[in-house]
Amino acid sequence: MNPASSQVAIVTGASRGIGPPLPGVSPGKGRRSRFGITVLYLRAEQPDKRGCSFMLYELTTLSCPLLLVGDAAKRAVAWMGESSTSGEFLGCWRTEFGTLGRVLLLRCFETAEGMAAERERALLSQEPFDGGDIVTAFETASYTPFPFLPAVRPGHRGAVYEFRTYRLKPGGLSPTLAGWRDAIVDAHEYAEHLVTNMYALDGAPRITHLWAFESLEERGRLRASAYDAGVWPPKFGPGQILEATSMIGLPEAFSPLH
Repeated sequence: MNPASSQVAIVTGASRGIGPPLPGVSPGKGRRSRFGITVLYLRAEQPDKRGCSFMLYELTTLSCPLLLVGDAAKRAVAWMGESSTSGEFLGCWRTEFGTLGRVLLLRCFETAEGMAAERERALLSQEPFDGGDIVTAFETASYTPFPFLPAVRPGHRGAVYEFRTYRLKPGGLSPTLAGWRDAIVDAHEYAEHLVTNMYALDGAPRITHLWAFESLEERGRLRASAYDAGVWPPKFGPGQILEATSMIGLPEAFSPLH
């Protein structure tokens, strides 16, 4: 089986859950990599219509002093480019609202092995992301996109990006997926600003969706319009949320998504 043309799930430790059934796929075989991660490939019954084989996203958050955010971002992007397994660099943002002094980095990978190799490189490095004395902490999280959404493509999407993360109740992912699948059709005027939505493969059950707008005013207007029309939020979605956070990020000048 070709991993690049299959859905992928990562199972660590004793965990064996691989998320809700995805449309058009059937269970495949699993194998353990040298990084101690079991990779389960799900055979596609139909060709992937997204035109992109990338199935895994990594969102990294760097912590640094407020006045050194720009330096941390440039050094991190250069560090990621030094590796042959670095995946595709999609975006880099500095936080403007929410927790400040943060750099957000988004990458996509064709395989779980490639992502695991980068994770191990960061963990074993004496200066991960070339942070030196600038980066004081970092966190990385693995995601897979909602199966009915198109792949993330670099380019201009907006001047203001919103990262919304919902921690879900146990068992809350399947109804969340179903609700979003229907809602993005009816709420197309608002949903066309959705860059991606993805669910976590590690840590607590949660989803993170990324939105792009030209301004905060546009964001507020579109959200209010969708709420007033009754097409947002997605059906079943709010009832699955345990905790919600939001951060506004501004793309760096060198960010592919801008």
